[in-house]
Amino acid sequence: MLSIIIPCLNEAAGIAGSLDALAPLRTRGVEVVVVDGGSSDNTVEFARPLADQVITSARGRAMQMNAGAAQARGDVLLFLHADCRLPARADDLIVDGLNRAQKTWGRFDVTLTGRHPLLHVIAAMMNLRSRVTGVSTGDQGLFITRSLFEAVGRFPQLPLMEDVALTKALKHYGAPLNLRHRMTVSGRRWEKHGVLRTVLLMWRLRLQYWAGADPGKLARAYQPHRQ
Repeated sequence: MLSIIIPCLNEAAGIAGSLDALAPLRTRGVEVVVVDGGSSDNTVEFARPLADQVITSARGRAMQMNAGAAQARGDVLLFLHADCRLPARADDLIVDGLNRAQKTWGRFDVTLTGRHPLLHVIAAMMNLRSRVTGVSTGDQGLFITRSLFEAVGRFPQLPLMEDVALTKALKHYGAPLNLRHRMTVSGRRWEKHGVLRTVLLMWRLRLQYWAGADPGKLARAYQPHRQ
């Protein structure tokens, strides 16, 4: 069984559309778990009729995803951002892909939506970076067998870069399954804050993280770009 875990915070404007897109998967037995981090809007009310479980947890993407995993029933866990859309029959792609490749975790290639022409370049760079380094970010639809997720210690309690830290640890258990089927990721944050400015900020934060900077300070620098 596949469980999709969606951490969210103040996503009332788009959560219904995101969950509607998962309805075909739910009809085939995929579980959808929404984990709210204390939204001040109607996210929870809009999500409840469209998900199998809607739970609340302490705010923070790592804590929310760990809380969702603890409640989920699936043998494979897919962590999905609220503004992302999976390709058709993503459940079959994941389960069959893991079985054929004899792997225990992986991610999708991505396409960024939006008007700015550089978004296509950014998506291509994200896909290439993940294939070369084996490191994936949360907006690439990270999926993991439950047994490996528990063995690796779940998401580390970091305010930022929890996805990078987890995939770095997962690499010790084997290379990821890189699915070329593309999930669609909203380019709204890049366009809202400036595409080049956002890319440079993310590169700078990632370099500082690898150099040992305090994730808390990095999270404060990135916070305006989460919205």
